[in-house]
Amino acid sequence: MIRLALIALLALAACKEDRADAPPPVELTAEAVGHFCQMDLIGHPGPKAQVHLDGLPFPLFFSQVRDALAYARMPEQSHIIAAIYVNDLGAAPSWEEMGAENWIAAGAAHYVIGSDRAGGMGAPEAVPFTDAGAAQAFAARHGGTVTGLADIPDAALLAPVVGAHDTPADADDFRRRLKALSRTEG
Repeated sequence: MIRLALIALLALAACKEDRADAPPPVELTAEAVGHFCQMDLIGHPGPKAQVHLDGLPFPLFFSQVRDALAYARMPEQSHIIAAIYVNDLGAAPSWEEMGAENWIAAGAAHYVIGSDRAGGMGAPEAVPFTDAGAAQAFAARHGGTVTGLADIPDAALLAPVVGAHDTPADADDFRRRLKALSRTEG
């Protein structure tokens, strides 16, 4: 009986240690720049994200949640991800002002995918909320569906974005070149 209690206590301590290992979110400051675009984040509307990599002292910031989630799914991403935090739109003052300390764990968020709201870089956004009801209300106003992180399809994060000046032929050309590249590798 004592042995069983000791094993349970060790397992509980290991769980607490795992949670303690995740770095806390970092406050968004004027010095923060997007990992992909290298632009100031403060000037971009919509939710943002930060990705903490094991062994690095500062997170990678992203101008859009979509970009951070895509980064985490990219096969060439080789670092161990210690934590991903996203802005909670339900706690934000507005779409234009997310707040400096408004961060939630990416895995705990409810995401609206396919809404009419574009993120800070003009691409479709994965809009995060802590509260499922707030996510449903947003989807009712702006379209889209509510889903958890694991259920977001890759296409919602990794698909090319057709811009105002792009033509369907541009998208077809991109797909053709991507397919040719994937055939030459391996």
